[in-house]
Amino acid sequence: MKPSELIKRIESGAADGELKRVYVTDSAVENQKPRYIRTIKKFIELFGDDRDVSILSAPGRTEICGNHTDHNNGQVLAASINLDAIAVAAKNDDNMIHEKSEGHEMNVVDLSDLTPDKAYFGRSASMIKGIAAGLKKEGYKIGGFDACTTSDVLGGSGLSSSAAFEVLLGNVLSYLYNDGGIDAVTIAKAAQYSENVFFGKPSGLLDQMASSVGTFVTIDFESTENPVIKKIDFDFSKSGHSLCIIDTHGNHSDLTDDYAAVRSEMESVAKAMGKNVLREIPADEFFRSIPKLVDKVNDRAILRAVHFYNENTRVEKAVNALRHDDFEGFKKIITESGFSSYMYNQNVFTSKKPTEQKLSLALCLSQQLLEGKGAWRVHGGGFAGTIQAFVPNEYLENYRQTMEAVFGKGSCYVLIIRPVGGTKII
Repeated sequence: MKPSELIKRIESGAADGELKRVYVTDSAVENQKPRYIRTIKKFIELFGDDRDVSILSAPGRTEICGNHTDHNNGQVLAASINLDAIAVAAKNDDNMIHEKSEGHEMNVVDLSDLTPDKAYFGRSASMIKGIAAGLKKEGYKIGGFDACTTSDVLGGSGLSSSAAFEVLLGNVLSYLYNDGGIDAVTIAKAAQYSENVFFGKPSGLLDQMASSVGTFVTIDFESTENPVIKKIDFDFSKSGHSLCIIDTHGNHSDLTDDYAAVRSEMESVAKAMGKNVLREIPADEFFRSIPKLVDKVNDRAILRAVHFYNENTRVEKAVNALRHDDFEGFKKIITESGFSSYMYNQNVFTSKKPTEQKLSLALCLSQQLLEGKGAWRVHGGGFAGTIQAFVPNEYLENYRQTMEAVFGKGSCYVLIIRPVGGTKII
């Protein structure tokens, strides 16, 4: 369908069914339409109106439990959310990718050269190149395309805006060149490969997998080649709670070393015990070995390993609570996860700037407001950015007003859980 025809389809309501499959409610669909039309018009402005285009989407994700466990082959509980990245895309014949993100310069990638270059680490074009390289490495077809993209996933929020962008690009290549035949797990792995090898960020697989697969999922990374993914049959809308993400607007720059240290310190414990990652070592063996480890690794590494093992157990307990509709028990587990991240994993503020503790302040206020009622924890990678809270609906407005009085208007996001991951919409 030509871009101008697509605009008419959206404006007339003929696309409402496709949009509702992703955005769930009628009001959410109406809110999305101007964004979609704006992105299509930008495509027409840059690339013309003479080719058939597709619209694709990939969601941000919220980590429910399993903080910093994925990179040591642990378990996580996550969910896709209604904030997403979208692309209006069409094939071209020049073996080049032209991608224009709203508010950013055009990215141009030559697919004849798919080698990583450290000089270009941290650039979106490298991320795009890495996705193409990762999918080609797995035997899939790649080719040139023109695309306009936009995202309402908050950058630096712990909602994984980069993973949503990566998964989005993977879906563009899947639907334009492989008839939508690249499975969600493969796209997630290509996205992680891109981020690690081409973008230069040593991330685990959680963000990409949760975005790509969608809805409530538990993911066991004991085998990174074949992670065990299970969807959770739980209707959060009936819990009587709202899921809030609070953006504390903390300084989220220059934290790559902090994130990398969590992984490397956990792995230093594993290597001191003759293994590569903590999941290869039974929990009871680790705890028996702590006296010997004290002389081999730093103290924080041991504390972070303690967090890993207990957090893995909490994921199992949280999943079990949801499956048995025990939301009160679930909230206690989530709060325990938050305290463990604070005390043992120590990813609530960076030691580079110990006086900047906006996440700590948000957690403190949440405890004052929600203790005995809801749950709260650091969200995502930590060190800056966001916290997560499960707030009883009767306290939601007071909670929102209090947090926004401290962190600014619009800083408290009330989210819904999206039922699908990366997908072609129209």
